[in-house]
Amino acid sequence: MRQDIEFNAEGVTLRGWFYYPPNAQGPLPTVVMAHGFSAVKEMFLDSYAEAFAEAGLGVLVFDHRNFGASDGHPRQEIDPWAQVRDYRHAITYARTLPQVDKERLGVWGTSYSGGHAIVVGALDRRVRCVVSQVPLISGYRNRQRLVRADLLHQVEEVLEADRQARMAGNPPATIPVVAEDPLSTPCALPTRDSYEWFMLAAQRAPSWRNEVTLRSLELILEYEPGAFIQRVSPTPLLMIVAAYDHLAVADLALEAYNVALEPKKLLLVPGGHFDVYTTFFQQTAQAARDWFIEHLKGR
Repeated sequence: MRQDIEFNAEGVTLRGWFYYPPNAQGPLPTVVMAHGFSAVKEMFLDSYAEAFAEAGLGVLVFDHRNFGASDGHPRQEIDPWAQVRDYRHAITYARTLPQVDKERLGVWGTSYSGGHAIVVGALDRRVRCVVSQVPLISGYRNRQRLVRADLLHQVEEVLEADRQARMAGNPPATIPVVAEDPLSTPCALPTRDSYEWFMLAAQRAPSWRNEVTLRSLELILEYEPGAFIQRVSPTPLLMIVAAYDHLAVADLALEAYNVALEPKKLLLVPGGHFDVYTTFFQQTAQAARDWFIEHLKGR
């Protein structure tokens, strides 16, 4: 029930999968989804897509530009606004498929792309339903939680040096996404559970690389998905938050949910950021599936 797809995102070819349930007939309500910070589609997104397809939904999954099966340069660079635009390109492509009901489209995002789902839901009225799982809400405020105050100046100096080197024609510098000992090895996601999950998920995804450009960290500071959350309404919004999330910190997500307008719903799971893909997969997949069924199939 899965086929490989590719589409043009204004000059960059993005690749992924399209799921169409067995024995389905006619255009179906469809979910567009992509992964979070540096992750690729093989890192458990197939599990979510299969759960949605088994419920009678079409699903379009794609790798972000510069990552995985998709084209784009510089490789391993994460530009959140380019990723938001690519969600919208994916929606446009989905609407060309005869298997897709172009008036019944939802978006699903997780972690970094959980923030994207909020922004896309706010900006694009072709979207009829939004699921935002363990989302980044504020790049600036999140950095304040993850980087010690006495190290911020050092981080800024490294970013400035990289900017100067790029001006001189050097390739972008890179940094590991995760490290076994994030206290002694600089990395983009400096938590132990980040390392453990990526090492687990990488076993499913040979295309994943443990690096991102330093500029990717700079671009995080320009990204504030929470500023868009009130604009999602009247599109229905489901937020899935991990109560002990210290990566995309839980209190910022709950704060954003409280100011979101109706219709909205919250699922709070008693775990950490990455537990939504493993320990609480059944709960998170079921909640998202039911939300899409209610607001897409019910239309």
